[in-house]
Amino acid sequence: MPHDHGHAHIDPASGDRRVSIAIWANGLLTVVQIAGGILAGSLALIADALHNFSDMASLVIAFVARKIARRPPDERMTFGYGRIEIVAALINYTTLILVGVYLIYEGGMRMIDPPEVQGWTVVILGGVALLVDTLTALLTYSMQKGSVNIRALFLHNLSDALASVAVIVGGSLIILYDMRWVDPAITIGIALYILYLAVTEIGGPARTLMLGSPPDIDNAAVIEAMRSAEGVSDVHHVHLWQMQEHEAALDCHVVLTADGWMQIEAVKSAMKKRLGDSFGIAHSSLEFEREDNAHQNADLYGHGGAAQKEERHVHRDT
Repeated sequence: MPHDHGHAHIDPASGDRRVSIAIWANGLLTVVQIAGGILAGSLALIADALHNFSDMASLVIAFVARKIARRPPDERMTFGYGRIEIVAALINYTTLILVGVYLIYEGGMRMIDPPEVQGWTVVILGGVALLVDTLTALLTYSMQKGSVNIRALFLHNLSDALASVAVIVGGSLIILYDMRWVDPAITIGIALYILYLAVTEIGGPARTLMLGSPPDIDNAAVIEAMRSAEGVSDVHHVHLWQMQEHEAALDCHVVLTADGWMQIEAVKSAMKKRLGDSFGIAHSSLEFEREDNAHQNADLYGHGGAAQKEERHVHRDT
């Protein structure tokens, strides 16, 4: 199955402007919501404000990461700086989890003794928050399709918009029926949704940073394609990972038949072309071995084997 590199291409300067607008909008909204939440006595409003504050921090992290990611490779970072956006996404999802846990705790405390809440203040500021959250989500929507970093931001803002709707509903119920327990209940609901989004999405960045194989590439199909190439007897010591978010890479040992060894350059060219055309693997490093002088009992993945493991065991014993 080919590795899908299709994603929206946004001019870097235009993307930076969008993120900058979102930073300022969320910053101003956070200040207004915290002040309003304190005056109205609404934990749900403060919860929404804290979520917006985490969004603003996430936007700042994402903005800086976008800038750093454009630096070319150098002697310190020979693969380049593109992975900084993966790190930023992991940080942003982690902050979402921390915010969610804190809000569940605070909501639980207020469920025990619901305070007085000024419903109209909650409804008005919730409406303002909904407008800002919707604007920010629209600014990042087209960008998030091609960046896990921006996707983390988009999910932040989408959950913010839904939280704002919940805050408005809660304020309305307080005005109409004096249901004060609704405010902390909505806070807990917002927190659970935040945790759901963060936990379901954090695995992708973590997998990339752990050098996991790309989830949309069938490893077995890649290995079968290499083994079935003309002149190839077997492959082992396979490493398949993502250099950056949209750049899959592979290195492995390729065992050649006697005929394959005689035309090694042609075999290498054909294999690289097949890897690129069929799986989107543009970066591949292939080490070739003759069939009569290949590693014995070598592991398919990683770089170990029976002989190496026995040798390490002997060294430990001595």
